Amino acid sequence: MNEMAALPRLSQHAYSDAAKRALSRRPALFINNEWVSSSHDKTVPVMDPSSGREVTRIVDASDADVDRAVAAARTAFDDGRWSNLPPLAREGMMHRLADLIAAHAEEFAELEAIDNGKPKGMAAAVDVPGAVGMMHYMAGWASKLGGEMIEPSSVPRGMFHSYVRREPVGVAAQIVPWNFPLLMAVLKISPALAAGCTLVLKPAEQTSLTALRLADLVAEAGFPAGVINVITGLGETAGDRLVKHPDVDKVAFTGSTEVGKIINRNATDTLKRVTLELGGKSPVVVLPDVDVEAAAPGAAGAIFFNSGQVCIAGSRLYAHRSIFDKLIEGVAGAASFWAPRASLDPEGHMGPLVSAEQFDRVMGYIEAGKRDGASVAVGGDAPASEGGYYVNPTVLVDVKPGMSVVEEEIFGPVVVAQRFDDLDEVAREANNSCYGLGAGIWTRDVGAMHKLAAKIKAGTVWGNCHAVIDPALPFGGFKQSGLGREQARQGVEMYTELKSVIIQL
Repeated sequence: MNEMAALPRLSQHAYSDAAKRALSRRPALFINNEWVSSSHDKTVPVMDPSSGREVTRIVDASDADVDRAVAAARTAFDDGRWSNLPPLAREGMMHRLADLIAAHAEEFAELEAIDNGKPKGMAAAVDVPGAVGMMHYMAGWASKLGGEMIEPSSVPRGMFHSYVRREPVGVAAQIVPWNFPLLMAVLKISPALAAGCTLVLKPAEQTSLTALRLADLVAEAGFPAGVINVITGLGETAGDRLVKHPDVDKVAFTGSTEVGKIINRNATDTLKRVTLELGGKSPVVVLPDVDVEAAAPGAAGAIFFNSGQVCIAGSRLYAHRSIFDKLIEGVAGAASFWAPRASLDPEGHMGPLVSAEQFDRVMGYIEAGKRDGASVAVGGDAPASEGGYYVNPTVLVDVKPGMSVVEEEIFGPVVVAQRFDDLDEVAREANNSCYGLGAGIWTRDVGAMHKLAAKIKAGTVWGNCHAVIDPALPFGGFKQSGLGREQARQGVEMYTELKSVIIQL
């Protein structure tokens, strides 16, 4: 395809009236169930990654704005207006909010596409229903959490009555990333609400539109004032103030490992409870017995979905030597399916990267890989466009340990492919990383699947699939991929404290 033919698919389509209304809102913060102005006039531009153009602006929250939001959450927690409600009442409000998201699914999908760059069809199929399902699932835990009665072990039976209470931790500061803005926001707020916490949510400054639209629905769903507060702004200002705030009891962050370490250090001063879901460099291991025609599209989807901007992206591909060439040929062939298009193009499967900064980062890694001796099997460049941050799906071969493209998280549609000969060797290579978030294994041999799954140090291991996430299963990472777990019962319990009560009879 020549460059002129490539341009139409990379031209953004017209916005709907609903999207235009959302983009025309004045920059404001959602505090105490009200839209309030900032204490200063600083704002942050919102760019459409498909065109590279500014489409609106959001508040860059001041310290005073952050303090006001935390104070609202603090008051709402301390007076019990949320935590003291009957669990079924809290559960019902969460279900109503989930239903309201579903009722506005088309608008949420379009706003996500405009803001993040992902195809609207992907947002409609993955992000929005995923958010709805997550909140419905977590709502059920509101009425099912509880403590237990335990007999003391050191005294005769009947002398003491002892039990363990499970109580909400308090005010949660929740900072979410730009790759799945709505889904990550709901994934954060849902367990906090189910546990009885109040919260302040700060979406990524690059992608705040769906979080702001979500806030519109909070009061409609019946939530008391101050339970859910949404502020926008830069991470180094609003985010930093939020993490360090003395009235915040718990910090939950999803993002890069580098920023996660900073947050963890800052939270230490007041020993805040911390959950961190951080970076990854997930291996995908393909054994020699596979159907290559089935495994190749799977390996391609593991890295090219969401433009590779996924913490669990299968960015290190290990294929057995006997099938390596055929598999790489298949992955390269699948790249055409993922050719980038504008986010509102109904034919698109992969959109642009989220920002000019991310575009420069990814292209910088590709160039570094070439300089270090990697060969490009497919891609390795950016398509011609009228604007926007597009990168073609890229497969790098002839790579070796020590290269930056092999060891560091690129967070783009770039996979590095390597050969292996046996299970012990590939297990060592898969674990040769500071990360341990996810891993994929493709094989027909169930025994080999289980053996390799046990050897690989990762929070989630997929077999003959990749990036299958379910609310009922805990999610998190080993090593520098994070602390704690999200989703499932464990994710709700991360928003609780245990209290032992011992009464002499």
